[in-house]
Order: sequence, then C-alpha cells, then structure tokens
Amino acid sequence: MPSSPSTNPRTARNILTGLRSIMASRGNAQAKLNQVVDRIAEAVNSEVCSIYLRRDGLLELFATHGLNPEAVHVTKLAMGEGLTGFIAKNVETLNLDEAASHPDFQYRPETGEEKFHSFAGVPIIRNQRAIGVLCAQHVDPRRYSEEEIEAFQTAAMVLSELIGSADLVDDSLIENNNLQDAGADRLSGLQLVKGKASGYAVFHQPRVKIEHTVADDTEAERHRVYSAFDKMRDQIDQMTSQAEFGVAGEHIEVLETYKMFAYDEGWSRRINEAIDSGLTAEAAIERVQQHTRMRMRQIDDPLLAERMHDLEDLANRLLRIVSGQMSTAAQMGLRKDTILIARNLGPAELLEYDRRRLKGLVLEEGSLTAHVTIIARAMGIPILGRVKNIKQFVREDDHLLLNVDENILFVRPSSAMEEAFQAQLELSQKKRETYSALRDQDAVSKDGTRVIVNINAGLRDDMAMLNLTGADGIGLFRTEFQFLVAATLPGRTGQLRFYKDVLEAAGDKPVIFRTVDIGGDKPLPYFQPSDIQEDNPAMGWRALRIGLERDALMKVQARSLIEAAAGKTLNVMFPMVAEPWEFDEARAVFEQQLAFLRSRKKQLPLKLRYGAMLEVPALAECLDVLAPRLDFLSIGTNDLTQFLFAADRSNPKLAERFDWLSPAILRFLKRISDTAARLDIDLSVCGEMGGRPLDALALIGLGIRNLSITPASVGPIKAMIRSVDVSEAAALLDNVLAEAPANPRDIISNWAKAHNVDVG
Repeated sequence: MPSSPSTNPRTARNILTGLRSIMASRGNAQAKLNQVVDRIAEAVNSEVCSIYLRRDGLLELFATHGLNPEAVHVTKLAMGEGLTGFIAKNVETLNLDEAASHPDFQYRPETGEEKFHSFAGVPIIRNQRAIGVLCAQHVDPRRYSEEEIEAFQTAAMVLSELIGSADLVDDSLIENNNLQDAGADRLSGLQLVKGKASGYAVFHQPRVKIEHTVADDTEAERHRVYSAFDKMRDQIDQMTSQAEFGVAGEHIEVLETYKMFAYDEGWSRRINEAIDSGLTAEAAIERVQQHTRMRMRQIDDPLLAERMHDLEDLANRLLRIVSGQMSTAAQMGLRKDTILIARNLGPAELLEYDRRRLKGLVLEEGSLTAHVTIIARAMGIPILGRVKNIKQFVREDDHLLLNVDENILFVRPSSAMEEAFQAQLELSQKKRETYSALRDQDAVSKDGTRVIVNINAGLRDDMAMLNLTGADGIGLFRTEFQFLVAATLPGRTGQLRFYKDVLEAAGDKPVIFRTVDIGGDKPLPYFQPSDIQEDNPAMGWRALRIGLERDALMKVQARSLIEAAAGKTLNVMFPMVAEPWEFDEARAVFEQQLAFLRSRKKQLPLKLRYGAMLEVPALAECLDVLAPRLDFLSIGTNDLTQFLFAADRSNPKLAERFDWLSPAILRFLKRISDTAARLDIDLSVCGEMGGRPLDALALIGLGIRNLSITPASVGPIKAMIRSVDVSEAAALLDNVLAEAPANPRDIISNWAKAHNVDVG
C-alpha cells in the first residue's frame, strides 16, 4: 500500500507542547480538561472540541469547547450509541464532512449541536481499551485534514495518561488486572477440537503496554526507532528467505507484504514525524498505526481489508522490538492453567508450550484439518477457532471457561456460570470413566464385526496412551514431530534411539511409521531444501516429494528405522504418494539401506512391510498397478478432502465449507474400500474423520474395518462400535450413496439416534 503524502507535524507538536504545559500546571483534573479542549480547538481551528469519558458503563460529556456548557456531566451515551458511542465501541476513528450521513448519527438537543455539520472523533485508549472519545465539530461540511486527525490522535494518547492518573473513569478500565466491562462476555466460533477447559487468558504474542507517551529526549527516541527498524527488516528478510515452506498458499504474498511495509519509507517517515511532535518511540508507532487503521477502513478493497491483520502484526512486531519485549508466551513460560489466545499457530509453536499448563486454545482463524489442530487433538487440547475480534473482548489474565463441545467461550464468568461449568466437567468426567471401562474391551459391533482401533502418535510421551486407551496399536506415527521440536536436523544416532524407544514402548503392538512429512504448514526453520517459491505449498513440494529429491534425509531415516526395528516387524508408510513410481522409488531407498546393513552383518527386522497413504486422488486410479507391491494402504482424509474439493485446508474461509459426510467424499471412500477388498489390500483410515463418532459410523458402513485416531477418541469410538449393527449401518450408507442427499450428516445422525447408536 503506498504511503500517504508527508504531513507537517507542527500542529501535533503545538498541541503536545500545550498539553504538557497543562498537565504540569496546578489545578484539578476538570480544570485541566477544560483547558485541553480550548487548546485543541484553537490549534485545529475547530468550533467545537469535546471530551467524553466512560463512567458507570456510559460515555459522559466531561468537557467541551463550543457546545452548551450546561450539557457537561448531563449528556450521557451508551457504548455504541451515536457517533461517539460508535467510536468507543469499535475503537475506531471517524472523519465525516456530514455527521448526519452516518447510520449511527444521533442528535442530542441539550448540547446545541444542531448547527454543526462536520465531525471527527478519535478513541482515547488505555490498556488497549477505549476509555473515552475526543471529538471535534464544525459548522461547515468539511473533512478534517490528515494533519488534524493525527493531532487529535496525539492529543488522545497524552490525555489517556492524564485520565489514568486522575481517577476520572472506571477503575476497571485502568487497572491491568481488572479490565472487564460490567458482566461477562459469551463468544462462539468454529469447533476444532472438542473438550472443556478452565484457565486464564494468555496471548501468544502479548501486545506492548505503552506506559509513557511524551518523550524527554526526541533524538534518543529517534535512535531507538532506527535501531528497531533495522532489526525488524533483518527478521523479515530472514522470513522471506525461508518462505519455501509457507504455512498456506498465500504465505509468500503475506511475507512480501510484510517486506513492502518494512521497507516503506513513508511509514518510517510518519513515525519520525510523530516523534518530532514529542511522542516516545512506542507512542509514535501506535499513533501512526491508529491512523493507518482509519485509512484502511476507508478503502473499499477486500484484498486490502484482508491485509489488516498483517499490518497489525507488523506494527506489533516493531513495538515489541523497540520496547525489548520480544518473547512469546511460550518462551516466557506459563505460570498457571492457561487458555492461549492467538491469531493462528504453527505446529512447532504449539509444541513449545508446557503441556501441563496449556489447557485450551482460542484462535482468530484456524481450520479443522490444519496441522496445529491435529497436534492439539493428539495432545488433548480443546480448540475453538474463528473467534472474530477476540482482543476486543478478552484481555491478558481474564478468567475463561472454554466449552468447545457447545461452541462457547465464557469471558470473566460469573459464579453461577462457574458452578454450571463445573457440573458439566463432572458429567464429562463420568463419561470418560465410562469410556475408560472399555479400555480392555475389543471394538466389536452388536453383530460381531471386529474393528481395529489404533491411535495416532508423534511424540515419545504419546506411547503411554497405548495402555491407557487399550488401543490395538499405533496406526500412524508422525515422525516429523521429532523434527519440528528439534533445534537442528536430527541425526542418525538421535533418530535411532528415538525409534527404538517407540518400539520398546509399544511392546507387541504394531507401530506404523510414516516417513517425514514436512512442507506445507509444517516448515522446518533450519532446513531450506528448495529455492522455489510456491503459491500453494499444500499442493507443492512437500512430504515424499522432498524425501525423493533430497534422498539423504530419507536414507538417514530409513537406516535409523531399520536398525531400530532389529528383531521386530517394521511397518513403513510413505505420505502423499500420487503415482506408483513414487512408491517404488521410496521403497528402493529402504531396500538399499537394508542391503547395506545386511552386508555389515547388522541384525535386521524380522519383516519389513511397506504402505502408502492415499491422500492424492490420483493414486486411487492406480491401485491395481500398485497392489502387488503394497502391504497396506491408509487413507488420509485430511489432505484427501482438500484435494478433492480444491479447498486449501489452511484457508480459514473454507474451514466450514465442505463436510466429510458429503456424498462426494462418501462415494470416493466407498470406491476405495471396494477396490481394496477386491485387490486384498489391508486398508485403514488415519485421518481426523475416523475420530469423530458419527463420521466413523459412516466409515464402518462403507466397509472400513481399521481406524487410527487420536487417543482421546478411542473411548467414544469403541462405544459407538459396540452399540451398532454394522450390517444395518452398511444398508444405511448404501441408501445415502444412492440418493446423494444434500444433508447426509442429518440423515445419519437421525438414524443413529433412532437405533440407539452412541455417537456422543
């Protein structure tokens, strides 16, 4: 976005000089506010200047130049009422040449404001909340200049210090440990990982609290900003150089936007001008960001609107650098039970947190099939995603009750809410106890059909869940997790020791190791295997494609796995196989390492079984070709869904668009199931679909007899299987496939209820 023309900071500097003089003078707060509105009105040649402050939940007119003085402390507005209420509620700047044209305009006759047409207002912000509004009015219909708006924003920042120290607004808006409005908030979003949790809000990247707005040494503040810009630009350059493993298809574009703004001379010049007006480095960055937000909201361009988050991230990054507060919450450590708040997270970022303290996760974005969701589900951490504007409702250290089962986040709950939540937790605990009683029971249906129920794993600690859940084995061991949590690329010795530990922990139960699946939304910051920039990494150079091109990585892993499985059966599965030749090349890498170790007289596995993940639809067309060389096949429903629907699993706009129980998915899975049965291929499902009771019911009705799911899902899935007649479920699915209704989920759910099938 191009920078705006340079503006003269003289007006803001004059106002700031005047405000400093007023703040330093003797007199009570009311007298100072009266002087402030007079000084601002004079500086910007405005006929009206008014200050509204929040008291008792309302916006009260505290001081005015130009309106009826008898309206002071009489005129009061609710949050969201009128233009002033709109500014406070939305923490947004307004600049209107005709106030009455705005849909929220309201006329208050006691103020005598009927003759004024133009209106401008900025929020007075303290601790990231609007504690008041500074506004100006003029008889003539005109928009205030950018210089004047910046002057208002500068004045509002300084006023926040005066107001905060003068006991003029509600204490709850000033004290950092008690920021709530009256009453609790109830938010909702997208259910990503079900569960319940209680904890205190912690932001993954805490915003910088600006304590001081007025600078003592302008040149010192300017030096701090120059140094911060240098550091930020180095960071952005490094991020851009590592963009081959972007989080999503737009990752490269996002980084290029970051880089454009990081090097935008207009942006840095405006910050310097704000410093010239007398602000500290932090206050200058924040003032320019406030002005940028206002300008962006005036641009009717969806693409630019979507970039608002990116601009916020960049400004916050600069603020953290200039203030020296660079650590994430994970690096600083969690001190108590925590509900983590973030825009989004990568898998490695989630794994940095203390699992004992992290109880839940709330995201502004997020999708059902993103890898951070998969990892959180494996860790038993409930996630509520797509919670919009959460920072307007939740502040650091707020008490939160997260109930993803019912799509609810309670913010600052009342005692009655806490009691009800505790009762729900107790019911959930009883249900878990019921599931625990099934630990030693096989997953056998009412009509005697045995279903294999394995678990997905990826960390050494996950192995304890085998015995705790009574699962049949590990149907998917994600070996890349070891790479994600490591500071450097794991070597052969480390991998060998790790895989040995996993196999020993499994005992006689089988473990299927998936070779490293990196790329897409699982980047390794220390590993840069390609110079190719991809528009859509999810469908690009990732998983087996990386392993085959950079075969040194695969050779080391193959040798480590073979040595670790000495005297045991080794099950190896290759991810994202699109054509049979890819499977053959990957298998050849293992066979070469097997031959090498045999020549060295090393003890070898008793048996080596090779499998493929069916995630790319193209492979389904070649199963007959691959079958003679294939020991087992596992359907990865997460990637399969995004490829079938051409819907990026990391794109939050598509998170709810497609359903696993859609006719297209069910028909495709049925075809694979029938083909596997005809070719005598050992078939399983290891995607998230298998861990949801209703969806798993559909899979079983399609002929799937082997599921690999998260540990937390084993109990509910066993309960569902033991309550269903598989032959009846198969008849139901035959009808669904034949009719292809628009709402198969509702049909299957109603059938389950009518037949007393336990789907949770």
